[in-house]
Amino acid sequence: MRLKIALLPGDGIGPEVSQQSVKVLNTIAEIFGHHFEIEEALVGAIAIDETGSPLPEKTLNLCKKSDAVLFGSIGDPKYDNNPNAKVRPEQGLLRLRKELGLFANIRPVKAYPTLLDQSPLKRNIIEGTDMLIYRELTGGIYFGEKKINEDATVASDLCEYSQFEIERIAHLAFKAAQTRSNKVTLVDKANVLESSRLWRRVVTNLANEYPGVIVDFLFVDNAAMQMILNPKQFDVILTENMFGDIISDEGSVIGGSIGLLASASVGYENALFEPIHGSYPQAKGKNIANPVASILSTAMLLDHFDLTEEASAVRRAVEKAIELGIVTSDLNKDSYFGTDYVGDYIANAILNKGDSDNYINYENVHLGKSVFM
Repeated sequence: MRLKIALLPGDGIGPEVSQQSVKVLNTIAEIFGHHFEIEEALVGAIAIDETGSPLPEKTLNLCKKSDAVLFGSIGDPKYDNNPNAKVRPEQGLLRLRKELGLFANIRPVKAYPTLLDQSPLKRNIIEGTDMLIYRELTGGIYFGEKKINEDATVASDLCEYSQFEIERIAHLAFKAAQTRSNKVTLVDKANVLESSRLWRRVVTNLANEYPGVIVDFLFVDNAAMQMILNPKQFDVILTENMFGDIISDEGSVIGGSIGLLASASVGYENALFEPIHGSYPQAKGKNIANPVASILSTAMLLDHFDLTEEASAVRRAVEKAIELGIVTSDLNKDSYFGTDYVGDYIANAILNKGDSDNYINYENVHLGKSVFM
């Protein structure tokens, strides 16, 4: 298969982790005979610094012409700490989602057996957790009308949804549930918000088209609590934009690190794949960032194009790395493995079909040299 992929490394650790995904894509192309044309472009704070825009038109045009977008991260303290900044890095990602019609964000949350003790939650609570979060991505309070009075003492953000916006992502969530455990949990705040009551009505009606799927409803405050008390109860979670942002980040504690969580943002014509973590500027250039979320996002990219064998090879390699403790310090504070090392190991594990532990030179890890013989 031939694919054109727009690479948007962005800010902070984005370039470091996305480079590991490029290694993995190149390895997959070599083994399976694909051709991935990867072209890099600016986005976020670095784009503002160089062009004045968080999403230059050149970048947007590249994304529209590409088959998929592989995204790193965006954000910079100089904008985070300046509430008066008129142009912000995050505006680039929000506009990109809107321009590409990426209305559904899909975030898997899984507890890896060898990392159960890394989570702040008890082993017996998280063991066996495997859920998918479907977050609506282009509507709601993030995109609603924003107002502030002349004195800057009163502000408002409008949360607005249409039946169409709800139905299109709900269909995806129901179809996903049919391939899993046939359960959808709608997370809303229907006891308070009119927009949530619309979500509940639309999803209730749509459920009639999927008779084999059980539908459950939870208010977002209760859902946040249940995510910690009993995450195994969830199969597919469906929710609106802001609630999904919060719930999925909360889910990162289940796996032991936000550096493990991948995501896909899809629409009818375009798709973007990115780790859910931020730019983590404190780690920039230190070779300590966890590349697994970015690499697993790459596996979701392969799945999107029905390259299931290739995606499975990536996931097996990731699981092998985790099993052998080839992880960054967020998962093991005593680890000597850096971002590059973990990326090299996973790429090599794919190449050698799981036998790459035979090629590791552990002494070199401590010396900062190549880990492969």
